[in-house]
Amino acid sequence: MSQDRISKQINFILRIDKEKQIERQTHLTDHGRRENDAEHAWHMAVMAYLLREYSNDRIDIAKTMLMCLIHDIVEIEAGDTYAYDDDGKKNQHSREEAAADHIFGLLPNDQRDELRALFEEFDSGNTPEANFARAMDNFQPILLNNSNNGSDWREHGVSRDMVEARQKRTIPGSRVIYDIIETILDKNVKKGSLKA
Repeated sequence: MSQDRISKQINFILRIDKEKQIERQTHLTDHGRRENDAEHAWHMAVMAYLLREYSNDRIDIAKTMLMCLIHDIVEIEAGDTYAYDDDGKKNQHSREEAAADHIFGLLPNDQRDELRALFEEFDSGNTPEANFARAMDNFQPILLNNSNNGSDWREHGVSRDMVEARQKRTIPGSRVIYDIIETILDKNVKKGSLKA
């Protein structure tokens, strides 16, 4: 065992614990408190495992779950950018790339390269695993918003068009999940939770 290697690994492990402190806009079911990034990532990973049969393509589920678990750790330094915050999106990529350089750079080189590559793969959406992980990233807050009668959408004045623009990223991962999302959106427009 290399002392330097395990020290770097432990340093990374302690650093990513801060993901539990990054609050998202989405509330937990039953309109509990706002969820944090670590809870979101865990939920996505479990969803990916349970719903993998609805992926458009065959996927390596372990790789997909790991992608789900690490996709937002850059927000420890870059902050969470709300899905419908157009101003925040303007510099989101540069903030997250700088954070990825630093956070993944804490690891030994082989693990740094492996996890950074998974992070970039998720971001690019160029593989079946990335597409399905991104579908879970989109579906998870839809499920929570729906369970809360659309209160997060109402709070932020979100329209159906805004949600659908984001959900286009779901289609390459799972047409089945996209169709379920459309049904949820129909219901929430009728209830007035989403602007038509």
